[in-house]
Amino acid sequence: MCIYLNTKNRILGIEVVSIGILNSSICHPREVFKGAILASAKSIILAHNHPSGDPEPSDDDITLTKRIENAGQIIGIELLDHIIIGDGSYISLRERGLISSNADLGNKSYIYKDT
Repeated sequence: MCIYLNTKNRILGIEVVSIGILNSSICHPREVFKGAILASAKSIILAHNHPSGDPEPSDDDITLTKRIENAGQIIGIELLDHIIIGDGSYISLRERGLISSNADLGNKSYIYKDT
């Protein structure tokens, strides 16, 4: 699931971008950012559950988070957090230090002039 936020961190929309099976899900940055761009989002929060009930992030969760964060830096949409939900608990990858806190990286506009 992806939550799209405006400049005041108010929710613009919530979208299911991937539905997984018992122990995996296919998610690509293209699907995550398509809705964010259409919503004119400044930032996003990712969230998903672990059917096992253990919210501990897998290697694939961490890899995906880094890919989404890097893609967001390029297009100027910040990944605020990736939250994994388990049985009665959750883990924030930002709180774990797995998402950088460099909020302005990639959020600048550039004007190019022909000389």
